[in-house]
Amino acid sequence: MTATRWGICSAGKISHDFLVALKTLPPEDHKVVAIASRELSRVQEYAKNHSIPKAYGSYAELAQDPDADVVYVGVVHPHHLPATLLFIQAGKNVLCEKPLGMNAAEVKKMVQAAREKEVFLMEACWTRFFPALEKIRSLLDQRTVGEVLVVQAEFGVPLLTVPRAVKKDLGGGALLDIGIYCVQLACMVFDGEKPESIVASGFLHETDVDKTASIILNYSGQRQAVLTYTMMTWMPNKASIIGPKGIIEIPSPFWCPEELVVNGQKEEFPLPHPSQKLYFVNSTGLCYEAEHVRQCLLQGLKESPIMSHGDSELLHSILDEVRRQLGVSYPQDQT
Repeated sequence: MTATRWGICSAGKISHDFLVALKTLPPEDHKVVAIASRELSRVQEYAKNHSIPKAYGSYAELAQDPDADVVYVGVVHPHHLPATLLFIQAGKNVLCEKPLGMNAAEVKKMVQAAREKEVFLMEACWTRFFPALEKIRSLLDQRTVGEVLVVQAEFGVPLLTVPRAVKKDLGGGALLDIGIYCVQLACMVFDGEKPESIVASGFLHETDVDKTASIILNYSGQRQAVLTYTMMTWMPNKASIIGPKGIIEIPSPFWCPEELVVNGQKEEFPLPHPSQKLYFVNSTGLCYEAEHVRQCLLQGLKESPIMSHGDSELLHSILDEVRRQLGVSYPQDQT
């Protein structure tokens, strides 16, 4: 069985962590063949540090590389659409970092393009592929806590001094950066059901991006998700899935967990040990989504059964409505 050959689009921090995560997987299964960035000197240094044979100073060169089976897109949010479309049009399979698009309209453009070119496309919602989340889906199928009535999630980290997080032209705002993790969890637990109503309230940064908010997603049968996120300060960063028969607790950091507490019983899911320094917590867990992509490609799938095109479209439709209520708009919303 041949290795899945990866191309990496961007030489940023998340791409570094993705490369470190790939090294925890069998080299006969995953191979990085090329990396591209708009800064040639930077990408050449990345290639040297990660033993990548080819370094390109443009995304277009990577798109035309016949050796790359799938491209990981790790550029800043507003560049997800043009970069992903570039690779799709070149016939490449794509794993694009979250948020897949700046809004639902961009997501639909990418999905449509991928279907027309018959290539694989997935939003890199890495949380869903952790062993702890696989266990949660199994517990929900078994109705371990009964019918889920309430989902609670909170994500708070201080990001106000990070330019990317507050600049509108870089896709700043806490919702697209961290709040998305809370919303996607609710979408997964409620199995892709569309909320009957969405209520959002929060505060904006002086740059007119959101810095803190609470979201209530109301579902049929009087079920509810209560989500809070902020880039003003730290929060406990836990999540709970609650039903009449008990509680599934996801301790901090809930978006990349190493353990669960199910009705008081703790179960651990240790992550692979990194061979190099990581920029983000538990980033070796990016290996799980990478392996999932490999399995999808081996099966000839064009979308993931765990993070499907429909899942991304639902997620981003909710994010759009939350932003509308908060009063946050991006230039991409006008096109």
